[in-house]
Amino acid sequence: MKLLCELLEELPDDLARQVFTHASWSERRGDSYARLAFLGDSVLSLAVTTHLYPRLEAERFGAGRLTKIRAQAVSGVSCRAVAERLALPERLRAAAPAGVRDSAAALVETERVLASVIEAVIGACYLHAGYERTARAVVEAFTPEIEEALEHPVDFKSSLQELLARRGEEVGYAVTDEEGPPHARTYTVVARVGDRELGSGRGRSKKHAEQDAAREAVEKLEA
Repeated sequence: MKLLCELLEELPDDLARQVFTHASWSERRGDSYARLAFLGDSVLSLAVTTHLYPRLEAERFGAGRLTKIRAQAVSGVSCRAVAERLALPERLRAAAPAGVRDSAAALVETERVLASVIEAVIGACYLHAGYERTARAVVEAFTPEIEEALEHPVDFKSSLQELLARRGEEVGYAVTDEEGPPHARTYTVVARVGDRELGSGRGRSKKHAEQDAAREAVEKLEA
């Protein structure tokens, strides 16, 4: 976490301000963290993939398994955990305009916002410091999540399918919303059994959104 903290403190004022600006806090959407988050998502994925690739034997870890491990390591849950360790909720609250601070208090605690903000931090660090320094900082910051994904890989879609099979039920997934331009699309997906909604998830691909929806559904069913 030390390396990413150092990079964050090095950011020029304009980049740092953009990292902590929610789209609803500015009249110009280009002033918010959304574009930086799109960039940071790609840097995060590449950094973790590059770290994992040489560690995992080709005979045991095919592309599909690698994809699942990476998806877990950089999931919304993982991003939120890293954002909280980096004290980003406090920084985001402090950056909120005076007139919206009451609503901002709840906003900055959501997984969706915190995941986007940590991605924006990574994107801004990449622009300022380049890939090599940023990748090292990302791997250090996400090490607990990477090790958890390696030691306890979770496929929430499979877990949900197994839970429902015991009840004689079958899950289906449906995209309910798409946001952003074609090159930076974010999907919202719901997991349903018949007309009953079990979980909802968001992601930068339909597969990631489905895993997120399945995770919520599994947590509800197991509770």
